[in-house]
Amino acid sequence: MKKQLLALIYIAAVAAGCAQNKPADTSKTSVATSIGTIELPAPHATKSTTVYSDVIGWDNKTPIAPAGFKVSLYGNNLTNPRNIYVGRNGDVFVSEANTEMGAVKRIGASIVGATKSQYLGKSKNDIILFREINGKPTNMGVFLSGLHQPYGMLIWRNWFYVACTDGLWAYPYYQGDTKITGAGKKLLDLPAGGYNNHWTRNIVVSGDSAHIYVSVGSGSNDGEHGMDNEKRRACILQIKPDGTQEKTYASGLRNPAGIAINPFNYEVWASVNERDDLGDELVPDYLTSVKDSAFYGWPYAYFGQHEDPNHKGERPDLVAKTVVPDVSLGAHTASLGLTFYKSRTFPVKYYRGAFVTQHGSWNSSKLVGYKVLFVPFTHGKPGKPEDFLTGFIADAEKHQVHGRPVGVAVAQDGSLLIADDTSNSIWKVSVNP
Repeated sequence: MKKQLLALIYIAAVAAGCAQNKPADTSKTSVATSIGTIELPAPHATKSTTVYSDVIGWDNKTPIAPAGFKVSLYGNNLTNPRNIYVGRNGDVFVSEANTEMGAVKRIGASIVGATKSQYLGKSKNDIILFREINGKPTNMGVFLSGLHQPYGMLIWRNWFYVACTDGLWAYPYYQGDTKITGAGKKLLDLPAGGYNNHWTRNIVVSGDSAHIYVSVGSGSNDGEHGMDNEKRRACILQIKPDGTQEKTYASGLRNPAGIAINPFNYEVWASVNERDDLGDELVPDYLTSVKDSAFYGWPYAYFGQHEDPNHKGERPDLVAKTVVPDVSLGAHTASLGLTFYKSRTFPVKYYRGAFVTQHGSWNSSKLVGYKVLFVPFTHGKPGKPEDFLTGFIADAEKHQVHGRPVGVAVAQDGSLLIADDTSNSIWKVSVNP
């Protein structure tokens, strides 16, 4: 009996050892997108790795743009500039906010000139106004304060909208105002709190001005806190400008931080930050047109009908209806900002295209992202992304970066403005005469 027991223990130990040494699944799946076929590895083909970046600042350097462009400092000495909005008169509004310490589970970057606790624990929670005076951008000071993690901004008629992490607000506004002092009104409550690295809420108005779209990121990485925690999250909401008639315009979008209306056909587009912990090459962030009532997979499937291993067999109905995104932007790149280019200032190849900012990775064995991409569009259809603004990575082997791009907008003169939250700066890319 004792010999039999020892034999069983030995067999179990060998089986356990074999399981631990079992090679990762290296099979790949081909996925057809609107710009061509991409290859997706199996989940956990490589192990999930945590590599945080160390932000060292720019030290008189600048990001690098393509030949024919110049990069200049538009504004500095800000406090975590996250998003940018340009008014019709050329005024530039910048929201200052960051992740609150109490919500942090996993976040990486040491911030030049400040400790991590200062960067994460004290959100500035205001909006700064820039205005060009005598051809130079001038910081006009605080335009609006007393907010709760503001991000998205929008001017509609005589109202200035602000999407905060827990609600959508509207304030009386007249073009040229340099400060809002009047009381605003809350139009819409939004889910917040708990695991909330996805605290950003973005807003755009539809082409016919009949609706406002509000993006709301998930309350988890992969639904690990239960789907009751995800009500009205991982989606884009549609409302009337007065906050009424809410409906879920599209769902299954893990973190649609960047949303924009294509000004040439009025389609809704989003840059979506996908899930972590499935390996270096899963899951790709993506840029996609967003269809009414469509489902984009999260958390049950990813990049089309690829079932998430953490939710196997839970919702085959939703897996089957998952829409394949238009453009892969690379896994763990933290693709956040999005804007379309309708100015004629840049060379003709950029007209009608889109710019996407990539804040950069933490869940990859090597630094990925940390740049601004350009996606050309032809007849309303996207093409292959290409690097536009680089130079954010200072030393890949040491995991050092100069900064991290977030918000992006087109200025009145056709130049491109990029918020760099960790260096507390805004960069301007313009044509080099």
